[in-house]
Amino acid sequence: MPHPSKEIIGSWGDELKGKKIVLCICGSVAAIRCPDIARGLMRHGAEVYTVMSKAATELIHPNIMEWATGNPVITTLTGKIEHVELCGKTATKADLVLIAPATANTISKIACGIDDTPVTTFASTAMGTGIPIMIVPAMHETMYTNPFVTENIRKLKERGVIFIGPRIEEGKAKIASTEEVINAVIRFFTPKIMIGRNVLITAGPTREYLDDVKYLTTPSSGKMGLALAEECIAHGANVTLILGPTNIEPPIDAKVIRVTTCEEMLNATIEELKEREYHYIFLSAAPLDYKFAEKYSGKIPSEIGEVNVKLIATPKISSQVRRYAENSVIVGFKAEYGVPLEEMIERAYKRLMENNLDLIVANDVSRKDIGFESDYNEVYIIDVKKNVTHIPKMRKRMIAREIIKRAMEIEKSKHNRNMKTTTK
Repeated sequence: MPHPSKEIIGSWGDELKGKKIVLCICGSVAAIRCPDIARGLMRHGAEVYTVMSKAATELIHPNIMEWATGNPVITTLTGKIEHVELCGKTATKADLVLIAPATANTISKIACGIDDTPVTTFASTAMGTGIPIMIVPAMHETMYTNPFVTENIRKLKERGVIFIGPRIEEGKAKIASTEEVINAVIRFFTPKIMIGRNVLITAGPTREYLDDVKYLTTPSSGKMGLALAEECIAHGANVTLILGPTNIEPPIDAKVIRVTTCEEMLNATIEELKEREYHYIFLSAAPLDYKFAEKYSGKIPSEIGEVNVKLIATPKISSQVRRYAENSVIVGFKAEYGVPLEEMIERAYKRLMENNLDLIVANDVSRKDIGFESDYNEVYIIDVKKNVTHIPKMRKRMIAREIIKRAMEIEKSKHNRNMKTTTK
């Protein structure tokens, strides 16, 4: 009978389906993050096996990792030659060795070919077999910048070892965030079908200020745009993310332009389109439709009592993009609130045709289980022929994949039409 913890495998996506990952844990306090890393990988479809050094077991008990992964934890090598079974030239070998957290001691030992812990032995065996290795450093900054450590990191990189992070904060080379580690692993296994493609994404809300303190906004979290950015980067694309005020952490490999108002988002979009050619444009932001006719300086005193304000329309970003991106695949987004499905489709299609878009994604934000601020959504993708593709409720990352797939089909279709025209 499978371990109950394995019931979560694939619950967030299938990007890592069928992948066997060996998670090697070293003696860093950041080891406490490993259950979350392991379960995050599992939720995306991976099978995770844990290897721990003795120092790691003094910080986090092996039972916790067995609970997290549903697999026995390797803390010492036995007659079963576990390192050969999982990292040797066998039918049961792993697809990836992920060392997280990795201490300066372990990094240097691996670089010098020293095998004196289960972790270093697994790494040595994996290097000999050609199994990919990813290392997530965690140590004090002075150790990370030690010339001997930096030299060993350089040597490992030259051998094809991939390093994730670290984040330099508070005098420490802190382990990359759980999301960064998981996204790096997903990116590694994702086919690079968008190499050479430039992608522009707008994401998040905008703000329009009444005075220097109070503002009007939407509850958009930017998560849909973030999911599109992460998925495009995983496929090898060059991504520019124009991001409104939000708490989400953008992908480290994206060019990020932060904006506040609708006008700033529009201007940033136009400037980018003037500077370079973009193959895909995803207008997933939720900019305000209105702004205050007058902005007051300072803070309006509360003693005033009643304040009458006038709202005026903001420029529609989606209506101006095509003139600067004649050949791009442009995908718009249309959020509605509590309208019947047929009406939602009609409104979205009208927006698509009026703004000369290639696709538009419609959704109902009145539902509390999807949409704004949620990790989930349910959408309808509509094309110029009014074909409607329903994407049922699922995580936004998986929806992003479907949207990108449709956008790539549009680009291929455009390319084929252009080829026929050229031939004639």
